[in-house]
Amino acid sequence: MAASDFAQEMHSVGERLLLKLRGLSQAEPVERVAFSIIVLFTATVLLLLLIACSCCCVRCCCPQQRGRKVQVQPMTSP
Repeated sequence: MAASDFAQEMHSVGERLLLKLRGLSQAEPVERVAFSIIVLFTATVLLLLLIACSCCCVRCCCPQQRGRKVQVQPMTSP
């Protein structure tokens, strides 16, 4: 039941977005800029989420065999 509620909610959000996009051609410039900023912000968040998930998955799924790390000792003067 929760899955159908989620699907209905996503459907209603999509319909509202399409309605807003259709009315954008008659909208005032301030509304166009505001809508563009919201879309740009959303796209940026999704892109950063995708990058973060891909970096995490690379570390978990494809561990690299690295050589043993050697500590660097300070040089002593003669």
